[in-house]
Amino acid sequence: MADRTRTEAAVLDAVDEAAAVGLLCRLVAVPSVGGTAAESEVQALVAGELDALGCDVDRWAIDLGAAATAPDAPGQEVAREEAWGVVGTLPGAGDGDPALVLCGHSDVVPTGDRALWAGDPFTPRIAGGAVHGRGTCDMKGGLVAALAALAAVRAAGVRLRRPVALHSVVGEEDGGLGAWATLARGHRGDACVIPEPTDGAVVTAAAGALTFRLEVTGHAAHAAMRDRGVSAVELFADVHADLRAFEAERQRDADPRFAGERYPFGISIGTVRAGDWASTVPDRLVAEGRYGVRLGEPVEAARAAFEARVAALCAGHPWLAAHPVRVTWTGGAFASGELPPGAELLGQVRDAVVDAGGPPPPERAVTAGTDLRLYAAAGIPALHLGPGDLHLAHGPAERVPVAEVTAVARALALLTLRRCGVA
Repeated sequence: MADRTRTEAAVLDAVDEAAAVGLLCRLVAVPSVGGTAAESEVQALVAGELDALGCDVDRWAIDLGAAATAPDAPGQEVAREEAWGVVGTLPGAGDGDPALVLCGHSDVVPTGDRALWAGDPFTPRIAGGAVHGRGTCDMKGGLVAALAALAAVRAAGVRLRRPVALHSVVGEEDGGLGAWATLARGHRGDACVIPEPTDGAVVTAAAGALTFRLEVTGHAAHAAMRDRGVSAVELFADVHADLRAFEAERQRDADPRFAGERYPFGISIGTVRAGDWASTVPDRLVAEGRYGVRLGEPVEAARAAFEARVAALCAGHPWLAAHPVRVTWTGGAFASGELPPGAELLGQVRDAVVDAGGPPPPERAVTAGTDLRLYAAAGIPALHLGPGDLHLAHGPAERVPVAEVTAVARALALLTLRRCGVA
């Protein structure tokens, strides 16, 4: 561990775990599922926190019309009546772009079957050293760690030489609306850390993800004479089997940062709807799913490969050759993204983790699409360092260890001092 300066020690001591846990519980209690009014409610709460920290706060209504039509917009999977962007900038003695951006999303996914939860997903509870509830891990715990880092800088009475900014965004779970709108508004920085859950690692690359729809056409008949019909369900079984084979081929030669992940670029069917009567051979099936984009693979190339695979299957099938499966692309489009090789940010983050008292973090890649790719595409080096384990996200056992929230807050506070400087 490097020798800390007196200022660094004071800031680390100022990280307030109890206050962070209290704020996390308040955020989790807001059911900010994508597309609901609570998305705006939680953004207002974060804006209030930033204002209380003495930040210059920019809070604006995102132009949803532009987000629906702009050629570079990432797309959305849910309908929204409104959406708000929030950026808080802790000023520095000098002007210019922030030396560091911390970006966290405040939206969460639906709870699923609530009977599978140990309690109300939006009534946070503390047990086993962790805060439990929807959004604790993905990623309100990371957002709180970033806020706690800024709070520690303020509590220690430090005046920064250059600004630091916190981008609180919505719509990450269904495409990246908030980060896209924040960057489009002109908010920039020299580097960005996104405290998504990384389970003790530093994540420098994220695979992409696309949402697809498959429409399979069969031929209806009375179920008592099902051989007179062509079941869209049975046709889909052939399509699905071929997609599984295609999926296996796309995992070959994956980046070693994906070590331990069986499907870095997986294909998953999320919904299937077929038929309209139990005693009728179903003549139509609609399936929707997620398709992983390889690192460095253009979204257009990924789509073309998928469409070609489905087309090839149909061409060699006795029924589908004349009735091909229709492929359409819906919802969000996550390109892949990664930190440029040799970027100084990786070493700076690793040093901050160790000097804040943590073990050296390994470098990893994540299989999920994230906002990292939007900052990378804007020319802003970005990576992930955050509390929690992504494998618990989107499930009924979602939780984040309190100790990890504190550890990440300490590392981010130290990184802020070192990147922004002390006036």
